[in-house]
Amino acid sequence: MTPFAIAGVQMYVNPLQPNVDGMLQRLDVLMARFPWTQMVLFSELAPFGPLEKFKLEQENETINRFCEAARRHKVWLIPGSMFLTHPVNGEVYNTSLVINPDGQIIRRYAKMFPFLPYEAGVAAGTEFCVFDVPEVGRFGLSICYDMWFPETTRQLTSQGVEVLLHPVLTGTTDRDAELAIARATAAQFQCYVFDVNGLGAGGVGKSCVVDPTSLVLHQSAGQEDMFPIEIDLSMVRRQRETGMKGLGQVLKSFRDRSTDFSVYDRTSGTDAFLNTLGPLEIPQQGSRAGLHVDVPTGSEAEINGGNPDFGMGKAPLPERLLGG
Repeated sequence: MTPFAIAGVQMYVNPLQPNVDGMLQRLDVLMARFPWTQMVLFSELAPFGPLEKFKLEQENETINRFCEAARRHKVWLIPGSMFLTHPVNGEVYNTSLVINPDGQIIRRYAKMFPFLPYEAGVAAGTEFCVFDVPEVGRFGLSICYDMWFPETTRQLTSQGVEVLLHPVLTGTTDRDAELAIARATAAQFQCYVFDVNGLGAGGVGKSCVVDPTSLVLHQSAGQEDMFPIEIDLSMVRRQRETGMKGLGQVLKSFRDRSTDFSVYDRTSGTDAFLNTLGPLEIPQQGSRAGLHVDVPTGSEAEINGGNPDFGMGKAPLPERLLGG
């Protein structure tokens, strides 16, 4: 058995005032209650909320405070993410830090898939985040919308990642879909998934921890929660060798695949359909994008019983409905 205790912290996020003091207080409480915790993960943009106007320089006092807290408690700390400005190109990235128990930043990860078109102005990162916890295992980090693209997890797990750390800020109606993706990701890639959402301006909660068989080990509700879960990395290794419940050996099957996927060659033309989907933009009131149908008018509307939407996009109406 290779045990390791990871705690998620689901907390209220204020959009207009810093939440850093609250994060550090909760960390103190967590470590007082559950001193066996070895890693702590907060939700996406927990320190300052979702507004880009609160962006910071790449090096700042807040980061120093998080480093000191990790050193004091001797834990691995991922304090959600922050909008940080790149010192060279000036672009703003949604950035997570991985801080080790010595208070040192060992990785910085910029979100690869900003939630476009809604997060316009946030640049996309291009480097994956993989790190090892000595004598424990290999960990990977992705942020919120990243997980909707299985290629991100494919890259991480192909490099040996056994635990996917996934800070989230989801306050919208697609949270249940996201939970389904978290379970599917755990099963598809035979890894643990720690999916930590916030509250208030930080999300609708429902944080979850999923094991490599897609079993939900913990599911938060809609209130503040701190949940330390001891995982077993030997379970990941066993499953990757013998398959989920002795069945699907998906990572080895992918390794031994007989075909490559031309869709990943941008010059292949395989993805030509995607160019028919229109621009990446926010829908507006009354938008009919993607419907590709005309609204019936005149006598056609009368035939449809005065309802211009009746039968839209379907085969012609049967003759018996047309009086034939």
